[in-house]
Amino acid sequence: MTRVLALAGRRPSGVDRVCLAYLRAVLSDGVPCFGLVRTGLGFVLLDQAGMEACLEAIEGQRAWPAPDFISRMRHRVGSARRVPDTMARQAAMARARPRGLGRMLQRYVPEGCVYINADQTTFTTRVAQAVKSVKNGKITVFIHDTIPLDHPQYQTPRSVEKLAAILKRCASYADLILTNSHVSASDIARHMAPLGEVPPVEVAHLGVEVDFFATENNQSGASVAAPYFLCLGTIEPRKNICFLLDLWEDMARRMPEDEVPRLVIAGRRGWESADVLTRLESSPLRGKILLEFNDLGDKELRSLIGGTDGLLFPSHAEGFGLPPVEAAAMGVPVVANVLPVLREILGDYPIYASVSDVYLWETIIRTLATAAKAGSETHQRFTPPTWEAHFNSVLRVT
Repeated sequence: MTRVLALAGRRPSGVDRVCLAYLRAVLSDGVPCFGLVRTGLGFVLLDQAGMEACLEAIEGQRAWPAPDFISRMRHRVGSARRVPDTMARQAAMARARPRGLGRMLQRYVPEGCVYINADQTTFTTRVAQAVKSVKNGKITVFIHDTIPLDHPQYQTPRSVEKLAAILKRCASYADLILTNSHVSASDIARHMAPLGEVPPVEVAHLGVEVDFFATENNQSGASVAAPYFLCLGTIEPRKNICFLLDLWEDMARRMPEDEVPRLVIAGRRGWESADVLTRLESSPLRGKILLEFNDLGDKELRSLIGGTDGLLFPSHAEGFGLPPVEAAAMGVPVVANVLPVLREILGDYPIYASVSDVYLWETIIRTLATAAKAGSETHQRFTPPTWEAHFNSVLRVT
């Protein structure tokens, strides 16, 4: 709930959408449910009505509240926590300082409860111990990937330390670990084996919505003339965007400008990205062949995906890979680096090409552009995993 409420006024990322899916599933499951929110002063407990009110605000069905006195005193003007913390307090059934979290849960949450942490970053020792203080309380943690430990060169030192600590915490407190792919499950087991007995790990592929989540906010326009190729996702080193910049700049040097398809980069600017951003901003192709969008709404993104000659995914590592799955669900060609997790989720749908073979990437891109121009491209059928299947599996074991 902490991460879900932080969506106030902004578009959800991949993990945000997982948290939202869990909120919707829990609310519709027909069993008593509660939401836990961490605020600047401590913790807020929500009952089902409070959770529904928060979801209505996120989905635009009710207005977000104006910051209350506490938020105005504790958070500076413009802080992203002002409105979410206010909403949590207004919807609260109970509140507690950090030291009182266990007592609050013991008082209001029934014995035998299952705490589901869908956003692994908020799984703290304090929360774990508080849940375990409830009689027969159980803990389920969703681990999305182990990329910070496997590829620390693409992460901040803090994210590496944080995930290592979370896995240790899971070894001590978790009764069940959820994850999104068998590749991630194998990675989790490998990293947790030295910590002692590994909790059971349940694999459930993430669902893909036919109608992607949309809000009334951030619906900026995006108009791109064909032909173009799209790279979608947070702009960070792991996504290997510099590979595409090298490829496009090389094509532009050798080909007439009107023969080079446009390259569209769409996604929020992320962490440890100074080198990537410098390349993006200084590229001689920027504004002509190279276009960047950072804050598009889902209608615009859906339009971009639907109009592209192909989605390009040269990422070095993924735990799941939502953008290519979403593109495949819309029948859009996908060109992807050779990653085991994409084989698991997408099978033979993508055109796989190692990022060590620049010539192959260029050949594929030019072939797709030519086929699209001639109207001879063929659209394969791909049936994406669903949230219904995901929760049929998850709610059976939690």
